[in-house]
Amino acid sequence: MYHSNGNFEAFARPVKPEGVDNKSAYLIGGGLAGLAAAAFLVRDAQMKGQNIHVLEQLKIPGGSLDGICEPQGWVIRGGREMENHFECLWDLFRSIPSLDVKDASVLDEFYWLNKKDPNYSHMRATIEKGKPAPDLGKFTLDETATKEMVELILATEESLNDKKINEVFGKNFFKSNFWLYWRSMFAFEEWHSAMEMRRYVMRFIHHLDGLPDLSALKFTKYNQYESLVLPLVDYLKKNGVQFMFSTIVKDIEMDLSGGKKTAKKILYTQDGKDGSINLTENDLVFVTNGSITESSSLGDHKTPAKLNSSPGGSWGLWQTLAAKDPAFGKPAKFCGDIPKTKFISATITTLDDKIPPYIEKICKRDPFAGTVVTGGIVTVKDSSWLLSWTLNRQPHFHKQGKNELVVWFYALFNDVPGDYVKKTASECTGIEIAQEWLYHMGVPENQIPELAEKSTNTVPVMMPYVMSYFMPRRIGDRPLVVPQGSVNLAFIGNFSETERDTVFTTEYSVRTAMEAVYTLLNVDRGVPETFASAFDLRILLSASHEWLDKKKITEIKLPFILRWLEHKGLEKAKGTFIYEMLEKSGLV
Repeated sequence: MYHSNGNFEAFARPVKPEGVDNKSAYLIGGGLAGLAAAAFLVRDAQMKGQNIHVLEQLKIPGGSLDGICEPQGWVIRGGREMENHFECLWDLFRSIPSLDVKDASVLDEFYWLNKKDPNYSHMRATIEKGKPAPDLGKFTLDETATKEMVELILATEESLNDKKINEVFGKNFFKSNFWLYWRSMFAFEEWHSAMEMRRYVMRFIHHLDGLPDLSALKFTKYNQYESLVLPLVDYLKKNGVQFMFSTIVKDIEMDLSGGKKTAKKILYTQDGKDGSINLTENDLVFVTNGSITESSSLGDHKTPAKLNSSPGGSWGLWQTLAAKDPAFGKPAKFCGDIPKTKFISATITTLDDKIPPYIEKICKRDPFAGTVVTGGIVTVKDSSWLLSWTLNRQPHFHKQGKNELVVWFYALFNDVPGDYVKKTASECTGIEIAQEWLYHMGVPENQIPELAEKSTNTVPVMMPYVMSYFMPRRIGDRPLVVPQGSVNLAFIGNFSETERDTVFTTEYSVRTAMEAVYTLLNVDRGVPETFASAFDLRILLSASHEWLDKKKITEIKLPFILRWLEHKGLEKAKGTFIYEMLEKSGLV
């Protein structure tokens, strides 16, 4: 497997790998990583669909890409933000036919939609019951915080082993709007991994200008289950891929002799009945190890969501495998501290015309127009829960009622009392979560109880492992996509290790799936490299301009290259490409 960039590789169709007709594949986990691996096996490895088997513990595929109508009501446990440089994701979905647009791929549909209706936010953060937060659009990073940011970028990953974000940044950084925007958009806590924070800064440095108004983001038309998962599953089934639902893989027996790692047998239960699959070296196994939505539990309008601390199938299998060989990672680093990895989200469905005017007042758009509504999350800066909420394009479900709006809500701080509801988010019923939301929306307090109860249906969900991606880690805690010496076993998904990319993204799931398939089957086509934004001087200069709230070089005094330029004199740079780049970045 090798990385590449450019159209020469992007448009290439690889030669059929030698011996692939005699091989089969078993995908453990039917989330995006498993489904993507199956698609790459079909499209690029040209494996027979009937030789590909997806084993999924739930009754439906999709993993964390969800969107469903449960008996409690509409449910979305979260959403995945996407951008134009998700190279592997778009490489996949260019080949998947849309279910909604005739003669179009999912990528075509997505591209046309986001060109016609680009995403941006009119109100990124509020205070005092719906008023604009101060300094909207500015990062408010002072000289010390900016210096710390530069030092983080210049650090090696090895130097950040097990370090927390609050060990590399001081108190001024955490007071900045940058941190407010950053933490609420990605769900970072101060004690999360500094290593992952660095990856995020470098990975998305080209989007700093779109961070305050979320114009960097792109979204599907409907929820991601209907817009991404269903077309992908339809493609796989039409190509003969086999699905085994309600199937929990308990163990994979391994032969670890002779410096090799060979999967020999899969042990599973399906609908409570034990089963096994004997494997040869021609039988490839792709394991999605760990899941952020594992053991999720729903409450309802009148009942809190209860915490389920079971490791479930995904964490249980990873723990079993990790006990066999150190190369299979350390799951305890990610799933071993539920108080730090859990949080509450909720799906709030408005049922009549009483609440939408408050939404429209904040987002400054008609939420029923079928176009962008909030343009991403709205964070309530003065909320004790640090709550955020968002409405994507409505309807969010194909079968959603015409008078309904579906809102996604989450509380970053689960275990502190609310400002209206004097309970923690973890303790709240759906009604109480809706009350806290309405309070911060500016609804008169005497109307809040009735509107929350009768004008919404709110379904809370407790996710014990949703923050596990960001737990402090060191190199080696996540297994390599294909561990050294592995003959027929690969790890895929956000708890496997690949180069430079960031977790909590659809891109990471698809990238690891692509790398795994191309490695185990020796597919002769490059995997698109992670977008090299941090290695482009033009982008770094533009990012500096954004970090400094669009100040010019002459207005700042900072200990990095811009100060050197100030001392040497900008006049000397005039007439050179250096000055031209500075002009384009806005620094002069």
